[in-house]
Amino acid sequence: MGKSMRTKIGVFILIAALIFLMIPRNASADGIGVSARSAVLLEQETGRVLFEKEAYTQRRIASITKIMTAILAIESGKLSEKVVVSSRAAGTEGSSLYLKEGEKITLENLVYGLMLRSGNDAAVAIAESVGGSLEGFVEIMNQKAEEIGMTNTIFANPHGLDDHENHLSTAYDMALLTQYAMDNEIYRVISGTKIHKAPNETENWDYVWRNKNKLLTSLYDDSTGGKTGYTKRAKRTLVSTAERDGMTLIAVTLDAPDDWNDHISMFNWAYSTYERTLISPKGILDDIKDEPYKGKVKLNRDLIYPLTTEEKENVKSRIQLIKPPDKSNWDDPSAFKNPVGLYKVTLDNQTLIKVPLTYEISEKKEKGFWKFFRDLFFIGTGRDSYG
Repeated sequence: MGKSMRTKIGVFILIAALIFLMIPRNASADGIGVSARSAVLLEQETGRVLFEKEAYTQRRIASITKIMTAILAIESGKLSEKVVVSSRAAGTEGSSLYLKEGEKITLENLVYGLMLRSGNDAAVAIAESVGGSLEGFVEIMNQKAEEIGMTNTIFANPHGLDDHENHLSTAYDMALLTQYAMDNEIYRVISGTKIHKAPNETENWDYVWRNKNKLLTSLYDDSTGGKTGYTKRAKRTLVSTAERDGMTLIAVTLDAPDDWNDHISMFNWAYSTYERTLISPKGILDDIKDEPYKGKVKLNRDLIYPLTTEEKENVKSRIQLIKPPDKSNWDDPSAFKNPVGLYKVTLDNQTLIKVPLTYEISEKKEKGFWKFFRDLFFIGTGRDSYG
């Protein structure tokens, strides 16, 4: 092979390599581009995972750890109590509220400082107040993680600093934690606060903390809160929430150089792709025609699920009832033991929803126009009353 030919082949290989390197490494099958090494998008009400990328891989999580610290402080019931800042808390490195040893500040204000300004000193002060010690609080953190179902999470501190090798979680676990925390009204308020003032007993000026979450403060109109994070080893981490048309989404990214745009991209894709869909309204099920269950089996909550347009056409529901008591006992309500059955919603042979059905001896039935109006607004799903 001549020198000229070898040169041409070498140039061709170089060009091919460069083209390969230019292909975005963050492309996904769903058409969403995310820079994060790990990401997940979760719907709050149902917990449905709408998007994932290495969502179950353990990684460092930095200050999004503080979501756990915040919810445990809120659940302690001590928010109005004053905390005396210890030397250990005041001396905590990294992001800080600049608390002073001996200073007194309410637990509630510490949580605001923790979430808005990511104060590591606030995290330690909270841990010592709620858990008796930092180490005792970490035990509580791990107990709560187990309770929530965070099976791939190990907490070693209340702030997320890289001072322990075994302080790890996953994008999915952090979404579960956020879903749990967002069920608490106080957490939702604090997480969604843009600016908070707190009295400073050691100075003649008040603390003023502005939220570091740019999605909430400027970048995304539908943002409702979240928590930022960064350490040298974890890189950028971010949890954020958004709400549009009644659907609340939770986005989590770990090690994401372009996290703001990652979250905006995931949110916009989901809101244009999925819709909260009423599969069946709560109340007496009219589908059941056979005695003794006719007019007496009740669905106790609206069944709502995020679905694509195509999924709405394919979702199926099925009512499964237990064998009724002997006919001679049908007049005795105590003969019917609740629950009397299950309402199952499936898509592509996978169960989306499974809820119990109860036996009701009396129920005012909707009549006339209002029943007609209600029935217009839930989708028909080909329900099978038996099976």
